[in-house]
Amino acid sequence: MSCKPITFRNVSPDTFKCMKKKLQDYGIHVPPGNKGELSGAGIMANFEWDEESALTITIKERPFFVSCEIAASKLKQFVVECNGS
Repeated sequence: MSCKPITFRNVSPDTFKCMKKKLQDYGIHVPPGNKGELSGAGIMANFEWDEESALTITIKERPFFVSCEIAASKLKQFVVECNGS
């Protein structure tokens, strides 16, 4: 049920911090640091940020009724909201 990795570019430190907060507010557990495992709402994913601009998220588990595309779209929404664009 794993999805292909999603890489976001131009993720500044402020954007990364904002995304982590928004995910936590959404009920997703986000560990401290620049890489780890996100979990919550039936989703489990690994994330890694290079501390400059590239953030890669790989969804490992998801509810059967949530496609990889829908999960990726929701993640992209967090990036857009945090980038202010």
